[in-house]
Amino acid sequence: MAQQCFDDQMMMNDALNTQKQIAQLYNHYAGECSTKRGMQTLMGLLQDEHDMQYEVFSQMEKRGWYTLKPAAQREVDAACKKFRQKEQNL
Repeated sequence: MAQQCFDDQMMMNDALNTQKQIAQLYNHYAGECSTKRGMQTLMGLLQDEHDMQYEVFSQMEKRGWYTLKPAAQREVDAACKKFRQKEQNL
């Protein structure tokens, strides 16, 4: 009998990382489309990938395999300030 190389947590983590990579590719190619129809098709696929990514994340979080730590308010404020400054420089 073959030994299982990956446990369930490792397989879910691999699935999550794969979904993230696929979403990045769809996003990139949607931005490179020369037709509205092609871009809309890729944007629909991108949404599907985000939905699948969220489902994998949700299952991992439910099992305690992906925990989130709330950001300190000062970190949130610093990030908001940083992006407001970038927005003003556009």
